Amino acid sequence: MQSLLDPAILFFVFGVLAGAVKSNLEIPPAIAKFLSLYLLMALGLKGGFALAQTGFNAEILASLAAAMVMAVVVPALGFMLLRRHIAGFDAAAIAASYGSVSAVTFVTALQVLETQGLTAPGHMTVAMVLMESPAIVMAVLLASALRHAATLSPAGAPVVAVGGGSLGAGWPGAGSSLPMRKVLHESFTDGTHLLLLGAMAIGFISGEAGKAVMQPFTGDLFKGLLAFFLLDMGLLVARHFKSARTQSPLLIAYAALGPLVHAAIALGLAVLLQLPVADAVLLMVLSASASYIVVPAVLRHAIPEANPSLYFGLSLGITFPLNILVGIPLYIHIAQWALA
Repeated sequence: MQSLLDPAILFFVFGVLAGAVKSNLEIPPAIAKFLSLYLLMALGLKGGFALAQTGFNAEILASLAAAMVMAVVVPALGFMLLRRHIAGFDAAAIAASYGSVSAVTFVTALQVLETQGLTAPGHMTVAMVLMESPAIVMAVLLASALRHAATLSPAGAPVVAVGGGSLGAGWPGAGSSLPMRKVLHESFTDGTHLLLLGAMAIGFISGEAGKAVMQPFTGDLFKGLLAFFLLDMGLLVARHFKSARTQSPLLIAYAALGPLVHAAIALGLAVLLQLPVADAVLLMVLSASASYIVVPAVLRHAIPEANPSLYFGLSLGITFPLNILVGIPLYIHIAQWALA
């Protein structure tokens, strides 16, 4: 309940309500873009400053290893489940979205942890970076396999993709592919990803001196600008409710319950490795989140056969608000109980 009374969370709720009643309240796109870049820059600097202070040890490496395991397990499980019910390309795209991470969900969790007096470890920012790209690569490889299967089917016959769904000659994007080198380049040099990496490196190099200089930027301004950004996210979520509600019950259930399963697996890993509570919470948050920025931008070109309204609408319209309002406080409570 305490986290729900956090001003940043309340501004998110206010944004959703304002959007739901069709208010003309709007954050100009240029300002929304600035807020997004600011949060990533501040997050990267905070992570770099913390890493400069702690360095790497066995405990930190265990947390990073757990993050890499989850980066592979989540998209693999998602694809194996979804391919039985929807077209293979859509299953791969949704699995990639849920296998990757949401930086905004992560930043919000960091803020809630700090509000509750839990130390937010900087190395988990590294974990977030590590978890962002493996799912994209897996999805592109799966899509390539589906296209290869299509070329092997008898001429003139409809091609049944893995998991159902036909792929005919007239299907948009059929047979197209984006070279893996291009996919890797897009996923690793995406502006938001690159800014996060660069800010983290600068924070690590500048250390305590840099932290003191940047304190007004990364500390004093952070809470207020996060609240402003979550207001914009609330408005955006409200605009995508309709798209999310029109999806099949199976996909809605996956968007709502899948993150809980992913968080439970992450908690199991955290207990097995005896990770600190804050590390466990952030690992659960990352595993339960879904990308709605980097992954959709890459998949739009890498897997044009997939329906963007599925992987974008589900992650933003259902999973993101559930994590912000219910998931983060739930993960904190369960992690504290399990690792007490």
